[in-house]
Amino acid sequence: MLLDFKTTKKLLAEYKIPQAKAKIVKTAKEAILFSKQNGFPVVLKIFSPKIIHKTDIGGVIVDIENEKDLLTSWAKIEKIAKTKKTKIVIQKMIPGEQIIIGAKQDSVFGPIVAFGLGGIFVEVLKDISFRLAPINNKEAKKMISEIQGNKILNGYRNREPVNFKKLEKILLSLSLMISKEQKIKEIDLNPVIANKQDVFVIDAKIVI
Repeated sequence: MLLDFKTTKKLLAEYKIPQAKAKIVKTAKEAILFSKQNGFPVVLKIFSPKIIHKTDIGGVIVDIENEKDLLTSWAKIEKIAKTKKTKIVIQKMIPGEQIIIGAKQDSVFGPIVAFGLGGIFVEVLKDISFRLAPINNKEAKKMISEIQGNKILNGYRNREPVNFKKLEKILLSLSLMISKEQKIKEIDLNPVIANKQDVFVIDAKIVI
């Protein structure tokens, strides 16, 4: 069973895993208020437990820079949902590198944790590192350094290096969660956005 939005956020918060500011809203007026309070740019995501791959159907709109674009994007998602009563998640847009961090209860090895860059690195190159959980600081550092895409995290060409300490903390916290919470079968933090200052979970799925 997939945990709902609020329960997922609460559980991540209990393990001090940082999350980008987000809220479930029912109207465009609520979305505008969130944007005024937290600033642009923002992201809109269709909210439905039945829709797992929201991006595939156009249910995620990023880089919304102003109120006019927000209203246009809202109308697009309502059209996809085929109802004006749909719930939508609005989230603060965070710049940085896309990362995937996951964990699961393996039937053979027990709790394991995984780390990799998002996008083509995980889809095509399968550039992922694994460890048995729980891990320590040394193992967290090694998981990050041993993937092929580590050059990007260190500041490739004009990119800035990410905050490795905060990235390591998320790995440690997630490995602790999968080790302690026996009811959890799988955790998928995808994407996690890392930049020079911060690291935030953008989307999370927890299966029990």
